[in-house]
Amino acid sequence: MRLYSYDDYQVGVGVPDGGIVRATQFLPDVPPRDRMTALIERWERLREPIADLVTGATPIDLASVRLLPPQPHPGLLIAAPVNYRRHQQEMGGESGVYPGMVVHTIETYAGFVKASSSIVGPDDAIELPFEDRRVDHEAELGVVIGATASRVHRDRAMDYVFGYVPLLDITLRGDEDRSYRKSFDTFTPIGPAIVTRDAVPGADALDFRLTVNGDIRQRANTRDLIYGISRLVELYSAAMTLHAGDIIATGTPEGVGPISPGDEVVLRIDEVGELRMPVTLRKALTVNRQDQPAIRGLS
Repeated sequence: MRLYSYDDYQVGVGVPDGGIVRATQFLPDVPPRDRMTALIERWERLREPIADLVTGATPIDLASVRLLPPQPHPGLLIAAPVNYRRHQQEMGGESGVYPGMVVHTIETYAGFVKASSSIVGPDDAIELPFEDRRVDHEAELGVVIGATASRVHRDRAMDYVFGYVPLLDITLRGDEDRSYRKSFDTFTPIGPAIVTRDAVPGADALDFRLTVNGDIRQRANTRDLIYGISRLVELYSAAMTLHAGDIIATGTPEGVGPISPGDEVVLRIDEVGELRMPVTLRKALTVNRQDQPAIRGLS
């Protein structure tokens, strides 16, 4: 199934013709922003009633609603740093994004946390905070956790995966810590829907690509991840308890590059969906440019 959040945090289920069937009535006791998390937590109980509802309901036209991020309020948003070998090669070395630097992989860096407030949906925009700092696109598969996971072995890890979502890890280049540079408001677009795990049986071998203004920038397959989905769940659940609705950003392949106001970034992941985002310049700066360090640092 495809699960959506829309308008005033209504939750809905996609139908084959592209419409949405409202399912908020199954969650009468839940605060609006937490409805998708509650739906994920109660999925085993609600899946059949929702499937029955979809069969007989009249769908809402997608074009008539405002699509929000399908998971607007995860408790944890954790990301895998440098999880493709070719991305490591393009970041460091003599001709990399950071010339002369040694850029390590997930095997050294393990992970970092992004602010969940950086999440936006497909009817929003990526807002660049500075006119004179480089900001890059990074195309990723997002993994949505389905149940409390603590110290889970990779052999059982997929039992804790609820579904998948296209995800952009937008990145300000510079000296600041990763978690700061990647946590600006609007720097984690996701959507348009969460696709449940049963609908994506081949998640470890998904083709995906990213274009900017129609030009292909990134093209890869999740089979090339250094740490695949199961190992990422194992790694992160060994350090911190994961809960239903949490999101893991699995890492980006080679081809990252700068984006500018007026660009359109499109991420297409086979079986998962297409996320289309415009790029704008933030209208009111909240941080003085003179306080920002030079453009150096880790990816």
